[in-house]
Amino acid sequence: MVHDIGLAEELAQDALVAALEQWPESGVPDNPGAWLMAVGKRRAIDRIRRRQRLEHKLEEIGRDLEDQAPPEFDLPDDDHIEDDVLRLIFTACHPVLPVHARVALTLRMLGGLTTDEIARAFLVSEPTVAQRIVRAKRTLSDAGVPFEVPEGPDRAERLSSVLEVVYLVFNEGYAATAGDAWVRTDLCREALRLGRVLAGLAPGEPEVHGLAALMEIQASRARARTGPSGEPIPILEQDRGRWDRLLIHRGFAALLRAKDIGAPPGPYVLQAAIAASHAQALAAEDTDWAQIASLYEVLAHVAPSPVVELNRAVAVGMAHGPEKGLEIADALVDEPSLRDYHLLPSVRGDLLERLGRRDEARAQFERAAELTRNAPERRVLLDRAAAVGGRAQ
Repeated sequence: MVHDIGLAEELAQDALVAALEQWPESGVPDNPGAWLMAVGKRRAIDRIRRRQRLEHKLEEIGRDLEDQAPPEFDLPDDDHIEDDVLRLIFTACHPVLPVHARVALTLRMLGGLTTDEIARAFLVSEPTVAQRIVRAKRTLSDAGVPFEVPEGPDRAERLSSVLEVVYLVFNEGYAATAGDAWVRTDLCREALRLGRVLAGLAPGEPEVHGLAALMEIQASRARARTGPSGEPIPILEQDRGRWDRLLIHRGFAALLRAKDIGAPPGPYVLQAAIAASHAQALAAEDTDWAQIASLYEVLAHVAPSPVVELNRAVAVGMAHGPEKGLEIADALVDEPSLRDYHLLPSVRGDLLERLGRRDEARAQFERAAELTRNAPERRVLLDRAAAVGGRAQ
C-alpha cells in the first residue's frame, strides 16, 4: 500500500501495539492476521490523510482502501503460493538491489536477525550492514517494487539470493553467533519450512533441492548437538543414535531429486553431499573423510571462499593428517575477512593440539573464545584451552 518498507514496518508495529493493548480485554480475534492487517491499513490511511500535498487525491485513495483491500491480500498468486513470507523474500531480493543488500535486508526483515548477527554472518562490519539495509529500503521504495512472487526469468534471477537468505537464516539458528543459546530452533524451523516451500515452487531447480537436502540432514542432528547445560557437542562426539532418521531420509530423497535433474552440482548440492557422507556413518570412526575432503575440493572450485577453505582444512586434517590441514588453515591467517572469525583460531587450535603443539593450541583456543559472541561456545573453548594447558609438556 505505502510502497515504503520502513513505513510499513512502523505501521505493523503500531498494529501490534494496538493488539497488545486491546486483546487482553477483548480476546484474540478469530483471524488475528486479518485484524492486524485491518489496523495497519487504517493507520496507513490516517498517514495518507495527514499529508498536505495532493490532499483531494489522497483522500479518494484512502476511501477506496477502506472499502477494498489490495488484490494481493485477497487472491492467491498464479502459482497458488499463499505464503506472505515467501513473497516478501522475493520482493526483498529484487534485482534493483545489489546481491549483498538483498540478503541483508531479507535477513533483517524476515529472519529476525540483528544487524550485528547479519554482519557476523557476512564477515563485514555492523555499520556496513546497517547502511546496506537503510539504502535497500530506500531503493525499493523509490522503485515501487511490488509485493509478489515473480514469474519466468525474473524468478530465476532472484532465486540464488533467496536460497542464500534461507540458508543464512538456517545457519544462524543452527549455530547462533551470539547470545546464551547455541541453537535457535525457531530460525532453523522457519528456514526449513521455506526450503520445503521453495522445493515445491521450483521443482526443476537442483540447487533448491540441494539446499532442502542440506538443511534436512543438518537439522537431523539437533537433539545431539547440545549437552545438558546447552553446551555445543562437536559432530565427532555426538550420540548418533539421537540423530533424526526421518529427517535424514528426507534429506537423502531431496538430494536424489537434485541429482536426477542432471545438472552439474552446485554449491548447495555439494554441501548436501558432504552432510550425507556424515549421515551415512553410523559411528564417528566410520566417516569417509577422504570423500568429504574431495567434495570440499570440488566445492572450493565451484564456490571459492575463505570459509570453504577453512572447512576443507578440517576435512584434509582428518583425512590426511593434521599437518596437511594446518597448512591450509595457516594460509588463511592473513585473510582480512577472517580476522575476527572465531572458527579460524578454533580450527587451528584443534590441529595444533593433535600435533602436540599444546602451548600454541591453548593460545588459539583462548583467541577463539575472545572472538565468539556465543556464551556456550565461549565456555567450551575456554575449557579446551584449560585442558590443553593442563597436560604435561
